[in-house]
Amino acid sequence: MDATLILKAAEATLIGSMPFPEIVKSLLENGVENYFVDYASRSFTFYGMEGGVAHAPLSIEDLPAIAVDFDRPSLQAAIVDSQQHGQKFRDFSRRAVAAGVQATLPSSAGSA
Repeated sequence: MDATLILKAAEATLIGSMPFPEIVKSLLENGVENYFVDYASRSFTFYGMEGGVAHAPLSIEDLPAIAVDFDRPSLQAAIVDSQQHGQKFRDFSRRAVAAGVQATLPSSAGSA
């Protein structure tokens, strides 16, 4: 895994400069097997197919505090907006945290 390319992919995710499928393709081509988004520590962790790990900051201004209560309908609405209306990752993240999401489960880069 090339940490520089992974950091560029994380940055592209944050600024919305590249469509998400292209980001996933880049990660896969760079040997990333899965990744984890941790809103509590404001970081991404990328796991390589050969055991390597790379970290990147999750720099989102105005990211709210993680809500105490989990709001499933709000999270579902945010997911739908991302899938069907091209919502940017920053906006999704703000909504997810406001709905009580602390982190994602490690996700396969191939199924993201």
